[in-house]
Formats: sequence, C-alpha cells, structure tokens
Amino acid sequence: MVRLSEKRAECFWASRFGGLFFAGMLVFVGLSSETASAEGPAIVITPGQERAFRAAVQTFRDDEGATTNPERAAKLRTVIEDGLSYSGVLQPLAEDAFLGETATSELGDKRLDCADWTQSGADALIEGRIFRQGQETAVEYQVWDTARCTRVGQGVIAEAPKNEKRLGKRVSDGIVEAFTGTPGVASTELAFISDRSGAREVWVMDADGDRQRQATRGSSLKQFPDWMPDGGAILYTSYPERSGLPRLYLTSRGEYRPGPLLTRVLPDSPKYRGVFGPQGRYLALVTSIGGQAELFRVDRSGRDLYRLTRSSAIDISPAWSPDGQQIAFVSDRSGAPQVYVMDRNGRNVRRITYNGSYNTAPAWSPDGRWIAYETRVQAQFDIWLIDPSGEVNLPIVSHGRSDESPTWSPDSRKIAFSSTRRGRPDIYVVDADGKNLKRLTQGQGQNLQPAWGPFAR
Repeated sequence: MVRLSEKRAECFWASRFGGLFFAGMLVFVGLSSETASAEGPAIVITPGQERAFRAAVQTFRDDEGATTNPERAAKLRTVIEDGLSYSGVLQPLAEDAFLGETATSELGDKRLDCADWTQSGADALIEGRIFRQGQETAVEYQVWDTARCTRVGQGVIAEAPKNEKRLGKRVSDGIVEAFTGTPGVASTELAFISDRSGAREVWVMDADGDRQRQATRGSSLKQFPDWMPDGGAILYTSYPERSGLPRLYLTSRGEYRPGPLLTRVLPDSPKYRGVFGPQGRYLALVTSIGGQAELFRVDRSGRDLYRLTRSSAIDISPAWSPDGQQIAFVSDRSGAPQVYVMDRNGRNVRRITYNGSYNTAPAWSPDGRWIAYETRVQAQFDIWLIDPSGEVNLPIVSHGRSDESPTWSPDSRKIAFSSTRRGRPDIYVVDADGKNLKRLTQGQGQNLQPAWGPFAR
C-alpha cells in the first residue's frame, strides 16, 4: 500500500468515504456505571427537571488544619457549593437565608432544628468535618432531608492534600447521590482532542473545564477518544507514520497496559475507531473490508471477532446501549446518512431517524432513554434527541454555527459537545433540557470530539 503522511491519510479517507466518514465518527457513547445510595435517596430527579431543590451547606468543622490554613473550610464549602450547582439538581442556599447555624459543631444521629432549615428554604442540610486520615485530607459529611428530618446519607472521602479541590467535588457528588440516588458529576472528567500543542492529541479536563492537561504526546494524528468504563484508560485512534493506517491505542492510568490494542485483529486492515461496551470487555470496531467501512464486535483481548454489518453502504459511528444489548450506528444504506439500531449480534437492524437528510454521530444516554445525534440544518449541524424506538424526536441545541459530537454525562443529565459558534471549535456543556450552556475550553487551538468519562471512583 502507498505510504501516506498523516494529513494525506486523513484527506484520503475523507475523500474515499465522503464527508460522512469524519463527521459521522465524531461521537462518544456514554457508558453506564454502577452506583450505590448511602441510606436511600430522598427524591428522584429526572433529566430536564427544573432545579427546585435547595441545599444549605454549612462551613465544615476543621479538626486538623484550622491553625495552619484558616481559610481551608471556607474554600472547601465554596467548592462543594459550586459542584452542587454544576451537577444541576441541588442549588446552594445563600448563607444570609440561614436560620440555623452557619458552621458545623458536632455530627450526630438526630437533629432538633429541622424546622429552622425548612423555614430557611432548604430541602437538604449538609454538615461535616475535615480531619487528617494518614497522609491524606479527609472529609466526613452528612446529608439531611429537612422536611422529613431524616439523615439520608453520610460518607468519608479522602484525597492527598494537594487535591483538596477535587476532594470538595467528590463530596458534592456524594451529596447529590445521597439526595437523589445518582451521584453528581462535578468530579468526573472529559477527554477531548486538541491541537493546542501543535499536533492533535488527547487531552483530559475536569467536567467543569478545570485542570486541562495533555494525555498523549507525539507527532501522529489522534482521534476519537473513548473511556474504559472504569475510567482506568482511554482508547483512541492514531495514524502511525510507518504505515499511515489508523490503529487503536490505549493510554492507561494504572492497571492497563498502555500502547497498541488489537494488533493481531485484521492486521492488514485500518482500524478507524473503537468503542468500549458498557462492561469494557467488548469493543465495537470500525474497519474497512473490500474498501467499505464495516462494523465488527471483538473482545478486548482480540478474541471472538464477529462481523456485525455486511452491506455495500458505509457503516460507522457505533454507540452501545447501556445494557450492552444493542448498538446504534450510522449508515448511508438509504442513500444518505441516517441513524440505525441493531442487536449486539448485528440482527434486527432498524432505522430510527427520518427527519432530515443527514443524521449522524449517535450517543446513547447512560439511562437508556435517549440517543443524542447530529442533524444537518442548512449549512450547520444541530444536536437533537430521539428515543431508541424512533417515536419521539426533538431538538436540544440549535445555533447558527455547527454543534457536533454529543456525549452524555454518566448521570444522563448533561451533554457535552463541540461547537464552532465562536469561530474555532470549542467544548461546551449543556443540561439535557437545553439550559445552562457553558463553554469549557477557551481559545486554545481547536478542541473537538469530547468523550465524557464514568463516575469518579
């Protein structure tokens, strides 16, 4: 095969398969994660519901650092309140509305002041203490449902002293879980592609845009990051200079071996993209057979290769359902790119998008209720939602510039995406009802293809 440079390879495959190939592959599928409620949630909140619940967050008692860092408790409180606001289901109550104590004195099993907190307008009360646990800074917290005057959750979370901001975010996520049954997402992370270093590399940032840092290095083009369901590694596509063919690689945080993946699977075929199933064992693989883009399912170790699609059409952009039993994908078998759904064995294929002539980039919500996708409107792309049966179809993000590559937060309450609304592409996040739009990347190169990681562990 003719050796191609990275840029020529990208142009070659784009022309080979048409604009659908790269536009249709800019997607990350949200992956489910098991969570446990502390003592039973006080309420259940569904995506898109108005944020009507208020949480009074006390300044936690500092049992260890008050003399050396007197502002630590106040800073932790601010981080916790910001995390609650970001997660979108509990709004911090302003301190001047408190009719109870502003700071935690003692943690106990009973309260006598619930009426004061409900009169303040608080649905939840958060109290806690900061202490040293070995070499780490730890927080013990309790969550009270003020209306029932019942403790609905408690926990202890520890981090290295240098990670006290992350500690506060994890506490806020635990508070959300205690009150709703599902963790918050302030401490989760987003992977994305950026060329701010001069080459397209995988970057990682906190879900609110903090701590943006580079995860891969080298001169080869990187694309399509995808998280291992446990958050321990990120899969991505790279174009090594030696062959010019796209290959899959893993960047690891610990137990997984970093480097090339599936090297013995279809060794002479390009691997455009891999997407982990919800358990992390199987991947949906986009490759080329006889010049046609096709989908395969394969074990992460390279065993059990199974062909999912057999057609003269272009089949790309796989997105697993959270139970692992179905796969959404994009195909132009109808004459134009549309979203289809099939069983995990490739059977029972059905088309679900009919509105619009160009629909691509499906992303299945972790709760299984929705598939986010791109639809072309005139010259730009907008993000819409459709249920897996194809019966309900509605816009979520519309703008005069293109919004692309939707990816779900692990609680199904938010969607991150790439947008050119300010000229060059940046990463944004929005609530699942289309409200509370926030820009996460700020003027540093082109930022593309966000992939939302799992709940923090």
